[in-house]
Amino acid sequence: MKIAFRLSLHFSLLVFAYGYDPLENAVKSKRSRGSVLNHVSNEDYLGEYSTSQVYMGPQEGLKHADKISSLPGQPAETDFDQYSGYVTVDPDHGRALFYYLAESPINSSTNPLVLWLTRGPGCSSFGGGAMLELGPFRVNADNTTLSHNKYAWNNVANVLFLESPAGVGFSYSNTSSDYVTGDGQTARDSYTFLINWLERFPEYKTRDFYITGESYAGHYVPQLAQLILQNNKITNQTVINLEGIAIGNPYVDNETGNTGMFDYFWTHAIISDEIHEGIISNCNFSEGATITDACNDYQNQALAAKSNIYFFDIYTPLCSTFSTNTPSISGFDPCSENYVLGYMNNPIVQRSLHAKPVQWKACNDFISTHWKDMPFTVLPVIQELMASEIRVLIYSGDTDGRIPVTSSRYSINKLRTSVKIPWYPWMYQGEVGGCVVGYENLTFVTIRGAGHFVPSYQLGRALAVFTSFLEGKLPANH
Repeated sequence: MKIAFRLSLHFSLLVFAYGYDPLENAVKSKRSRGSVLNHVSNEDYLGEYSTSQVYMGPQEGLKHADKISSLPGQPAETDFDQYSGYVTVDPDHGRALFYYLAESPINSSTNPLVLWLTRGPGCSSFGGGAMLELGPFRVNADNTTLSHNKYAWNNVANVLFLESPAGVGFSYSNTSSDYVTGDGQTARDSYTFLINWLERFPEYKTRDFYITGESYAGHYVPQLAQLILQNNKITNQTVINLEGIAIGNPYVDNETGNTGMFDYFWTHAIISDEIHEGIISNCNFSEGATITDACNDYQNQALAAKSNIYFFDIYTPLCSTFSTNTPSISGFDPCSENYVLGYMNNPIVQRSLHAKPVQWKACNDFISTHWKDMPFTVLPVIQELMASEIRVLIYSGDTDGRIPVTSSRYSINKLRTSVKIPWYPWMYQGEVGGCVVGYENLTFVTIRGAGHFVPSYQLGRALAVFTSFLEGKLPANH
């Protein structure tokens, strides 16, 4: 049944996106429904999907209509073009995805196109990625004005932020059943979005293209990349010039996600020796294994121990205790999420974005708790991409407790790829910016002093890593 249907969430403003954990919510929900995370093959989650099934809609005149004259409160010196609007991916269901494009202030006609997908499942790439991390603006504490982010990624690329799946951010469907979705539908809709968006912006059809993202985008990014490469071989439509993918603190494997997180808790004095030993002795996180009551008990003790720690960046104060007199180590304001929430729910802002009026939320709790297909691991997909000649970067902020650097290391170990360039410290402005290992067809980079949302905490270091990735280089060691 088709109805005008918009979902609202029911959690405190102080919880917002970065204190709320949709991934934990989704996994717990699947277990409570008696569902488990199993291996899902490419055919299982994509189905028999080909380019003949891709909806192509009319795009004439829509680029001009999508151009943003200015965002409320933006700095006077703003010197780049920006666009936002909707791309229909299913006209029968009335399903449309919202995007925001920040073009480069210099060399926009030659710089690559970069797609950013954010965490979740069920969180906003625009509100999170654009307004809190790598976008050209940050929302000020007054909730109404913007400041310029001099380390924005659109300095070196044209950056496209996609709110996916439908029901996230400003994206929507007129068919309520569309909000019960999963990895497969998200990949298919994102591909349909891209093919139609490139018709709206044909100047990007021949441009180098990269997909980036963080956290649960460890699923979104490889799956979309895989679908693009498959359809590039058979399409009569636009061939997308995919050059590489970059995923930050990515959730790519359930086993390493758990073992790496609890090991990180222990090595960073968040949990006791006894709790850690209890998890090691009682928990088997491998695929198909049963989670025992004893394991659940020790996990709950571990998660309770971090309840008063902002575990997306363990050295950042909580918003409720934050003071400008005692800022976080990175200088990040942990209340920034609330400023974004206020700004995005300003009707004038929504009109300037060409968005439908809605009670905007950073994460959609309904979507995360009703997520259908969530493969236990996407490492086989990453292995396939590594063999396809595109560049693959995994980067990790080393103060993230949610999907920490230990999880990324364990995941890469499971790929069983050989080391080409041994570990070395990379440098930024005369200091160690992190560490690098160059593997066969994959690069692993850590960003020192950054949490889960890397560009939020270490803006300059994040841009340096991203720039080197686009240039096909490893971060400098001098």
